[in-house]
Amino acid sequence: MKPPDLKKGVNLGGWLSQYPAFDEHHFDSFIRAEDLRRIADWGFDHVRLPVDYPVLEDEQHPGEYRPGGFERLDQALAWCRENDLRVILDLHKAPGYAFDSLGTVSLFRDAAQQDRLLALWRELARRFGGQQEWVALELLNEIVLKDGSAWNALYPRLVAEIRREAPESLIVLGGNQYNAADQLQHLDVLQDERILYTFHFYNPMVVTHYKAGWVPWLFEYGELVEYPGIAPAPAAAFLTQHDPGAYPELTPGLRFDRAYLAGLIQPAVEFARTQRVPVYCGEFGVIDQAPLANRIRWTRDMVSLLREQEIGYGYWSYKAMDFGLVDRDGRLVDRELVDILTVK
Repeated sequence: MKPPDLKKGVNLGGWLSQYPAFDEHHFDSFIRAEDLRRIADWGFDHVRLPVDYPVLEDEQHPGEYRPGGFERLDQALAWCRENDLRVILDLHKAPGYAFDSLGTVSLFRDAAQQDRLLALWRELARRFGGQQEWVALELLNEIVLKDGSAWNALYPRLVAEIRREAPESLIVLGGNQYNAADQLQHLDVLQDERILYTFHFYNPMVVTHYKAGWVPWLFEYGELVEYPGIAPAPAAAFLTQHDPGAYPELTPGLRFDRAYLAGLIQPAVEFARTQRVPVYCGEFGVIDQAPLANRIRWTRDMVSLLREQEIGYGYWSYKAMDFGLVDRDGRLVDRELVDILTVK
């Protein structure tokens, strides 16, 4: 699989990752064969498939793999292949690491957890490395560390482990701070031509995460910001609890528009140019609590910028998960949004 083959994709979040509970009925019903057919019919060429490690490895018995979890992956990949959809298999949560539970992170200081992760990737590479034309392997979703040196020390080991079983598979690798575009420059670029460097993009958060309950300062800020537009000054109640200087997006007079977005993805563009490596935007989107007009205008600008730079992308997300193209019952939210993402 060549990186340019991954041009227009969508995430399957909420299925085998970030599920409400470890529930077989949910795994059986949230995504079905008809969903992959629909995604392909819309014009997407790939999906990013997030998977949390407990689907594959028994948390109570480390190192024991769940046959049912791997069977689910086999079925998902078969559905994708039937519909000519390539797949980025994204390990969304790993032993000792979850991007949304940072207080419990132990991976980067626990050798036993690192060994579990190495072994899990060895098993994944053994099982799926022979499908290199269809399946790319994403090492770990959204690293968040004060200093990225621990990640820079770990990921070459993961790549080496995968290469023993899957020498030709495309490996997807992101940087620190939730895969921020400006963190790619701090990665140690490996001498491996089958690595695709990825970033995520949700800027400005006051637009993309309007009243998101899991981002406390944004929930408290609570102001609707039109896109394109200028963020209103924080209310007095917000100012009593926060220093607006700590949030650059709240700078008075700052305008959010296509030029603003272009400036923030430029570090990824420069990284690709200077290092002569491909880059990919693995997640982006606007929350469904925001006005639909904001979602459409922001997404149109973002897609046009990525296409202008020949950067492939995976929209977050196909179903529900606060950003879905369809709701939990599978009803289409807005056809224009799909058309923007799948434009030829």
